[in-house]
Amino acid sequence: MRVTFRNGALDLEGELVLLPGSRRTAVVCHPHPQYGGDMDNSVVCAVAGALQEAGYATLRFNFRGVGGSTGVYGGGVGEIEDASNAVRFLRERSGCSQVTLAGYSFGALVGLQAGMSMEEVDRLIAVAPPLAFGEIGFLSQCTKEKLFIVGDRDQFCSLARLQKVLARMAEPKTLRIVPGADHFFVGHEPRVADAVRALAV
Repeated sequence: MRVTFRNGALDLEGELVLLPGSRRTAVVCHPHPQYGGDMDNSVVCAVAGALQEAGYATLRFNFRGVGGSTGVYGGGVGEIEDASNAVRFLRERSGCSQVTLAGYSFGALVGLQAGMSMEEVDRLIAVAPPLAFGEIGFLSQCTKEKLFIVGDRDQFCSLARLQKVLARMAEPKTLRIVPGADHFFVGHEPRVADAVRALAV
């Protein structure tokens, strides 16, 4: 169902799926707003769909200034606030205390930053975090469960660089590699979904 939730003076639109008896929930963040990213992105939908199949209630939403969400692009900082409020909204609507925070590309960087310190977030899923444009070293001491998914041909998230960063990162952490996929996962969305389902148990 289409929903609207607040972040201060902003109205953010989302797609909420509540499942009867669900005891787990997840928020999914989309790619960069200034490059056409929105909540209907195929990878975002694949992640949300895989989580639903695993029994999760899900919320994918549009960052400020995207689609029906009010406001303007917040340089990544405002989007962290958007994601944090999405987590709180989903908790309130679902009645579940813990939330998995997932994201793809720009949304992965946002989700990792928002979820790292939120008590309500117990798991983090990052699909192709673009290390060419942002660091994730802030997760070095994060002991929440973390799943990273990347294609071995990713132009913006070098597999070698990601592996080096993960080697210095606290457990638990899991890396899933999608052979033949670049940053956009065209035609590889089912493999991304498979990787998410493997964690979402």
